[in-house]
Amino acid sequence: MNGSAHVGDQNAPRVRIRSLDKTNVDFVLSNTSLSVANSLRRVMIAEVPTMAIDLVEFYENTTVLADEYIAHRLGLIPLVSHTVDKFKYTRDCTCAEYCKECSVEFTLHIKCTESGTRTVYSSELISSNKDVVPVLETEDDRGAILVKMRKGQELNVHCIAKKGVAKEHSKWSPCAAVAFEYDPHNNLRHLDYWYEKSIKDEWPLSKNALEEQERDPSAPFDYKAEPTTFYFNVETIGCLDPQEVVTKATRVLQEKLGGLQLALDEDQAPDAAANVDDGEPWV
Repeated sequence: MNGSAHVGDQNAPRVRIRSLDKTNVDFVLSNTSLSVANSLRRVMIAEVPTMAIDLVEFYENTTVLADEYIAHRLGLIPLVSHTVDKFKYTRDCTCAEYCKECSVEFTLHIKCTESGTRTVYSSELISSNKDVVPVLETEDDRGAILVKMRKGQELNVHCIAKKGVAKEHSKWSPCAAVAFEYDPHNNLRHLDYWYEKSIKDEWPLSKNALEEQERDPSAPFDYKAEPTTFYFNVETIGCLDPQEVVTKATRVLQEKLGGLQLALDEDQAPDAAANVDDGEPWV
């Protein structure tokens, strides 16, 4: 899939999508600065909200894995988070501990009665909300392996999934990786390659180099040049579609900048009470 999006202002950032599938988006962000592009990358990784299991209560665990180990594995299970905006953060909710406004409950109760090994998968978690379930690639996919059990062993847990962001814990990150590159020919000399004989042979160019032209080595170096084109490849873990991650990250970045602008405006606004003219001379 190829496409581009930009507003009428010629100075506005532009986005051109080079490819898009279920878990990956490859796009070019241009007409902007390095600070903005890197801020978008960081927000996609750490500040796009998703749902993840945060609390685990064990009623029974006679498997070979400790409670803490299983709880950690449960927390890292990707959960479908398309409806995450409908949930409140726990800190913003008025409930005492958790409720349907800020969380989703999961239950898992399995006892092995077979003579062989019983494998427990994430797909066996029972959710209280049909829109928030473990991520499965296909209908036949059973999900991630939680634990393997032998005859007579039992696992009975109650889990609470909450809304969060990855800067609190990495389990809330919607991304598996975010590749980020600019200036593929190193025209700006921001990289200092170590090589033995030949830079070109030992440091092959990426596909992004096809988008730009290499500068003439004999031309004068422009110390004031700045990058304006940035190449992104965003790979998600399935809890959100890749285009959702980008758009939600853009929205978060806008909100942060808007909050900063409001704070600056309030700080610079004169104190109305101090400027009231009461007819008395200034001392």
